[in-house]
Amino acid sequence: MLRIVLWEPEIPPNTGNLMRLAVNTGSSLHLIEPLGFALDDARMRRAGLDYREFADVSIYPSWDAYVDQTLDLGRVFAFTQHAQRIYTEVAFASGDTLLFGKESTGLSEEVMAHDAVTDMLRIPIASMGRSLNLANAVAIATYEAWRQSGFADP
Repeated sequence: MLRIVLWEPEIPPNTGNLMRLAVNTGSSLHLIEPLGFALDDARMRRAGLDYREFADVSIYPSWDAYVDQTLDLGRVFAFTQHAQRIYTEVAFASGDTLLFGKESTGLSEEVMAHDAVTDMLRIPIASMGRSLNLANAVAIATYEAWRQSGFADP
């Protein structure tokens, strides 16, 4: 099972969409506070449809709390546009963590430099682009990791 971690997400529909993604890929979703919304936000419920009740979602007060409370942390891949390594260069495995930052600023320097982070990866974009939508970026990385496992049912 993959772990999708959102550090301080700000936009409710992204998180709702990622609840759906987590259920449909057999992944768990971990949210690091502060959240930019309440989990019962109508926009998040609408984006998540009826998947919220089936999603494996955990909430943590900080990145350090997530690291401290996660048994068998495994490899942690921080996604950032500043990374040199492209996500397709990694052989992902069950138990890996895919870590994404908040929509407005990405991951903090402190989180990216944390000892728990195994590697930093990026998703290439065209030279005229600035960034991808968070839910789209998570979907790209999650499906690549799941594809590498042969789309095995977790």
